[in-house]
Amino acid sequence: MPAHEPACISKEGLRKVVVVVFALVSAAVLALFGALHWYVWRRLIRDTTLKGSRLRRAGSVVFVAGPLLSVGAMSAEGKSVPFLVQRILAWPGYLWTARFLYLLLALLAGEAVRPALQWWLRRRDTGADPRRQTVPAAQPAQAQASDSGAEELVSAGESTSGTARRGDSDVVRDTAGPVTVLDPRPAPSPTRSSDAAPAGPSRRLFVSRAVGGAAAAVAAGTVGYGTYGVLRGPKVKRVTVPLAKLPRSAHGFRIAVVSDIHVGPILGRGFTQRVVDTINATQTDLIARVGDLVDGSVDNLAPAVEPLARLRARHGSFFVTGNHEYISGAEPWIEKVRELGLRPLENARMELPGFDLAGVDDVQGEAEGQGPDFGKALGDRDRSRAAVLLAHQPVVIDDAVRHGVDLQLSGHTDGGQLWPGSLLAGLANPTVAGLERYGDTQLYVSRGAGAWGPPVRVGAPSDITVVELASRQA
Repeated sequence: MPAHEPACISKEGLRKVVVVVFALVSAAVLALFGALHWYVWRRLIRDTTLKGSRLRRAGSVVFVAGPLLSVGAMSAEGKSVPFLVQRILAWPGYLWTARFLYLLLALLAGEAVRPALQWWLRRRDTGADPRRQTVPAAQPAQAQASDSGAEELVSAGESTSGTARRGDSDVVRDTAGPVTVLDPRPAPSPTRSSDAAPAGPSRRLFVSRAVGGAAAAVAAGTVGYGTYGVLRGPKVKRVTVPLAKLPRSAHGFRIAVVSDIHVGPILGRGFTQRVVDTINATQTDLIARVGDLVDGSVDNLAPAVEPLARLRARHGSFFVTGNHEYISGAEPWIEKVRELGLRPLENARMELPGFDLAGVDDVQGEAEGQGPDFGKALGDRDRSRAAVLLAHQPVVIDDAVRHGVDLQLSGHTDGGQLWPGSLLAGLANPTVAGLERYGDTQLYVSRGAGAWGPPVRVGAPSDITVVELASRQA
């Protein structure tokens, strides 16, 4: 009986499977994207406007154009799209993405408020019967008449409870209490009362407009303040890191850690200049650029990064690649930053007074046969000396620990950039922002100087960090 050969999938078959899976995932993402937009449109536009009104038509146009611009901005990042088209789509498309996120979150929070507001309005609306009038008990024989102004007299010999009619008025008397007159005139319209809440459909419209208006205001304020925070430039943050192997002679050595500037269609030359001015003002001993400098090709962005040539530090400026450099073309950018006076550390190491400075390529480079090579960068060094490693992504911390690195400086996470993005970033990175220890190795992650995609930061302010090395011997 012939032996069965093991089944195998050809490269072409595997490629088709990958294409099908990618198409299904993309379809699911687009369906979710559309469903969320429908929900926000329904709550913000349909529930707050009248059918066929200009406001509803205008709002519906916005909710069609917004997501199209958003998808267009994200799709235009490739090298084949003209840079002018990228710039035209980037601002409205990415700002819509941020605005929609906070509209969605605010409206979801409003779902919890909506029932309580409806209950309060309903109670306020039905708390009293405007037709009921009460005559004090001290005047049991007299009540106010209706339209003619005549008086209805109630004799003392009547039964203990009864009803006398005159015209269209009803008088209800109870000898044990006051006389109550039911006024036949219709109750005043709620819309004419200054303190009465609307009823029925009008109440629902009022609640929808209140919640929708509050959500729109919160989203606009959040995105506006977050945009201002990015465009004004990063602030300087200072951190002291003690290193056991650092000699006394290197105590106080200061490194400016700069990551994730993301120069591109939105953040251009003016923003780069603000970053350079902020770095130079710190007067540090060394500048460490830890990846994601750009979002675009050298041809499109060369003028925007020219201010980097004016960076100044006593021991120079160093550069390692980030994942966005590989998306944009790593080799041309490495050559460009070298022309601007930055020294690329491509899986390399150099000795500085008191410690070793090493850098590794980003893990994104593995797709191009590059990527981090810790053996090449750190394999033959003297481990009695302190080592500082520049690596774009925090995820390589385990390799840094194995190679005896004392301090790793990273970026990549942007601190989450848009809350609650920090929660998602925490699922993919050991540290999202700040200083943490892993064994004998310390890891510092910068939130970044710029912003990727939407020029907005919420809950993750941009920074340039001055890391001051401290010797335990000092």
